[in-house]
Order: sequence, then structure tokens, then C-alpha cells
Amino acid sequence: MEIMGIRIPTVIHDNVARRCDGCRQPIDGTPWRVNLLDIVATEAPPAWTDAPVVNPGPFQFHPDPKHVMAWMHEKGYLFCQRGQVREIMRPVPIPGPDGVRWGLCDGLHRDDHEFVPT
Repeated sequence: MEIMGIRIPTVIHDNVARRCDGCRQPIDGTPWRVNLLDIVATEAPPAWTDAPVVNPGPFQFHPDPKHVMAWMHEKGYLFCQRGQVREIMRPVPIPGPDGVRWGLCDGLHRDDHEFVPT
């Protein structure tokens, strides 16, 4: 193996720390990343002591959308079946009797959301 022009005969394969957030297996090549972004920015910046309600990521996965869906299921997110799994997903608060649940949507449709469990 050669790193920055220096031959290193003892290193056979470069150890990378990229793991899929869905299946926890190593990702060969470039990971497929998903970010959770709000549709509208807040009017005032939050205090530095506030913790975000939803971690915006980025999260990395294998290219198969099933890995993203497995991650959503693990986190308890709902998925809008009107959209698709994309690089940028929008968190949507869903009020309920047990508090707020979060649904994820790509935000590219104009009709109402249809959230389903993943």
C-alpha cells in the first residue's frame, strides 16, 4: 500500500470507520448520506445550552433504501409514503396522546402527508 507517496508494505487494507447507521456493517466506497433539515429556519438562534429535538445528521448508509428504513424504525420515526428516501429529509412533528412523534418526508409533494410505520 502507498500513502502520500510513501510505500508501507505492512498495511494490506486501509481500515475505515464508515459504518452503515442502518445495519452497522462497514461501507465500501462512498457512503450514501441522509440529512434531516427543517423546512423553515427559526426566527431566533437557539441558546447554546439547548439540545436539538432531532439530530440533523448527516447519517450514512449503504445505497439501498432498506437500510435507511431500518434506521428510521430503530429511532421510532414514521415515513411519509407520498415521498421517497432522499439525501435531505424533513422532520414533521405529529402530535398525539403520548406526546409528539416525528415523521420524515422528502417534502417534494404538495398534498397531505401519509405517515406509516417503517
